[in-house]
Amino acid sequence: MNTKSFNPFPWLASLGVAWSLGFVYNVIYGGELSWLRMMYEEKSAIAAKVEGPRRLIVTAGSGAHYSINSELMAKELGIPVVNFGLQGDIGLNVIAAMILEKARKGDVILLIPEYLMLMDEDGFNRGEGLWGSATFSVAIGKPGLGGIPLKTMIEDTWLLGIPGMRAVTKSTVDLFTKGRMTGYLSDPITNTGDPTIVKEKTGKWKWWQMTFDTPVSAHSIKLIEKLKKDLEAKGATLVVSLPWVYAKNDGKTLANIRKSAEELSRVVPTIYDPKDLNIKTDSTIFADTHYHLLPLARIIRSEQLVSELKPLLNTTENKNP
Repeated sequence: MNTKSFNPFPWLASLGVAWSLGFVYNVIYGGELSWLRMMYEEKSAIAAKVEGPRRLIVTAGSGAHYSINSELMAKELGIPVVNFGLQGDIGLNVIAAMILEKARKGDVILLIPEYLMLMDEDGFNRGEGLWGSATFSVAIGKPGLGGIPLKTMIEDTWLLGIPGMRAVTKSTVDLFTKGRMTGYLSDPITNTGDPTIVKEKTGKWKWWQMTFDTPVSAHSIKLIEKLKKDLEAKGATLVVSLPWVYAKNDGKTLANIRKSAEELSRVVPTIYDPKDLNIKTDSTIFADTHYHLLPLARIIRSEQLVSELKPLLNTTENKNP
């Protein structure tokens, strides 16, 4: 009896084609990671074009992106301001490595990390919707950025070729109803990196106040301390701000945020309102998350940052005329 031997190559070829198509969707155009990659590249181009002996670059996750008015800050500080907020799920390690590459002599880097990042134990995140550390590093052409472990790189890179059914369904509906695919971060940004579209809470989702059971992690403190030294070696300065967050001002939360502020202040200039530790209990100033602010609140927040930054900028200017 003649039996044909199994030939795996056609199956492997089909698998390779399917994975490649998934990669194109996730990274190049269509998937949420693709919009994050495009925003990163656009903000990188903005930062590259901005000249000046001193620049203020505001960075971290979407809690930075959706919380400042960079044009107002630039006008009041008298120096160019770039909004380099990205997405918190890429992790503090990647954000630190990324901004160190972008920094120039004379720059002031204002890091506004969300507590998700500050309290993380290793600085990496697997992310939601393929927004994690490893997948982001591959998408921007810098695999392993920030020292991502090899095992994580291998496991998460494989996911880049597997689009989620929910995401594909949304993209298909977009194509038929809008004529193009869209995503959470696909909206245009200004020439200083600020968002142009206001995202507000929708549906039946109701506000609830966040609580924090732990302070900033030892890993984050060490990472921020190293980033400060690395930036200073380039002639740049690091400042950290506690984020505005919709949270409960109960005893445990207050104690953990106060401890975070104290520990950060030991290694880097740290700015915040000592009266409320930047904890906000009025949900009406927030947009669609506990960190994203509505436009009027962004102005108030930016004015607070300006008043807190001016003394630090004057000190830096006198130190480095």
